[in-house]
Amino acid sequence: MVNNGKKRKKVPSSVPPRKQRMVCLMSEEEVQIVDRYLEKYQITNKARWLRETILAFIHQKMEEDYPTLFKEHDMRR
Repeated sequence: MVNNGKKRKKVPSSVPPRKQRMVCLMSEEEVQIVDRYLEKYQITNKARWLRETILAFIHQKMEEDYPTLFKEHDMRR
């Protein structure tokens, strides 16, 4: 692309910058499994996929474990 002397204005991101790092170690086999999955489903952003997958799992578990006024057995009666 030709710039023609014009400066681009950077659009501010609606998402705050991520500054916290999490690291996990995986075996070669685990890495191969993840890489095959990403290739099969044409996922190009591994970090985003990992973040969304982990947070979706946590969110689902929190929904399941949410305290209720009655136990499940009492609600089924």
